[in-house]
Amino acid sequence: MSHVIPSDLLKRYDIPGPRYTSYPTADRFVEAFTDQDYVQALEQRRAGSMALPLSLYVHIPFCESVCYYCACNKVITKHHERAAEYLRYLSREVELQVKHFGQGHNVSQLHLGGGTPTFLSDAELEDLMSMIRRHFTLVPGGEYSIEVDPRTVTDQRLQTLARLGFNRLSFGVQDFDPAVQKAVHRIQPAEQVFSLVETARKIGFESVNVDLIYGLPLQTPESFARTLAQVNQLRPDRIALYAYAHLPSRFKPQRRIVAAELPSGGDKLAMLAASLDSMVEAGYVYVGMDHFALPEDALAVAKRQGRLHRNFQGYSTQPDCDLIALGVSAIGRIGATYSQNAKTLEEYYDALDQGRLPIVRGLALTRDDLLRRSVIMAIMCQGQLQYESIELGHLIDFKSYFARELDLLGDMAEQGLVRITESGIDVTPTGWYLVRAIAMVFDKNLQVDMDRARFSKII
Repeated sequence: MSHVIPSDLLKRYDIPGPRYTSYPTADRFVEAFTDQDYVQALEQRRAGSMALPLSLYVHIPFCESVCYYCACNKVITKHHERAAEYLRYLSREVELQVKHFGQGHNVSQLHLGGGTPTFLSDAELEDLMSMIRRHFTLVPGGEYSIEVDPRTVTDQRLQTLARLGFNRLSFGVQDFDPAVQKAVHRIQPAEQVFSLVETARKIGFESVNVDLIYGLPLQTPESFARTLAQVNQLRPDRIALYAYAHLPSRFKPQRRIVAAELPSGGDKLAMLAASLDSMVEAGYVYVGMDHFALPEDALAVAKRQGRLHRNFQGYSTQPDCDLIALGVSAIGRIGATYSQNAKTLEEYYDALDQGRLPIVRGLALTRDDLLRRSVIMAIMCQGQLQYESIELGHLIDFKSYFARELDLLGDMAEQGLVRITESGIDVTPTGWYLVRAIAMVFDKNLQVDMDRARFSKII
């Protein structure tokens, strides 16, 4: 088992739990939160915090073929003309948003996700970025990233992405083993990925991320060790390592995966343990929550300096800010509210045809939600919290308000995951690998609802 984390802890915390890209989590959103509630939040922002930078997320749902493991909101099609219609509706959505909170806001973070954003042609990507720049100001030094399917880009396309202003790329790799790729319907030779990453470096992208998944069909500890060796040779700036969650009742494409071909729980833990050792030995910094970065990468620097933040796209170096979410199913945050767009193209288009924003559900946070969000994000991002700062920010007595939670943390302190002092809580180096479990202690919703089947396992 891993030298980084004891095997008994890996087994003990092999449980489902939220990823905490928000608190409360998206499964708590309600349909009673409507587009009018969202508009009110936008107008309140316009009145009070226009100078603060924004984050933008744009969801591009289209993929040419289905990857069987995928749990994203997507539309499988080879009809590229559908993208032109979608971009017209995206433009309408932006115009409606800007109508309520004003033109020209500074944006310090932009992320194109999917689906497959590189499903769009060069001309369509150019139109999209021109539309965004008409309505927003992308500030120098910001994070401008796009998810890339290696099968849909060439060296020339990477040049186009750089010219359009993207400075970070995320390549979906998952596994280099040909048999595993065939089992999940995503065949992409390792040589193709190596060539693209080399080109990205020559062009001058600030950071290249590679996504990996362990627990896929036909994976074994031996085969995944070969993939890890190739990734270490590739040496991306960042690595995101995810556990595959097999939930075929929720995600239809996963029904094509042969359950008998999935690795055992013991083999999954062995793959995780080997991954932790491999990446640490290769010099990567464990940022937290499945994310690794080279020491000089901005994400690792932000962790060292206590400047990490977390939003719906994961860890970020950008200051905590409001997130405008554009496109089908996209989730945003404005002030003390969360909101989500319609999940189907038909609903999304219909709302915009009626001249209203396509919000179908969301949440207005309570005082307790805001307090617990502060605590959970301090744990997830800084790995520590000071009672006094929470008390001053939320006008509570921490030890009495969270007496039950502190009692539960006592067990984790005995296991070496946290240190509890008179002034605060510190996550230990071992605890960082199980930071989701530590954060879960402060999740009020989990305290009253222990049915966690809707969440992936935390390791």
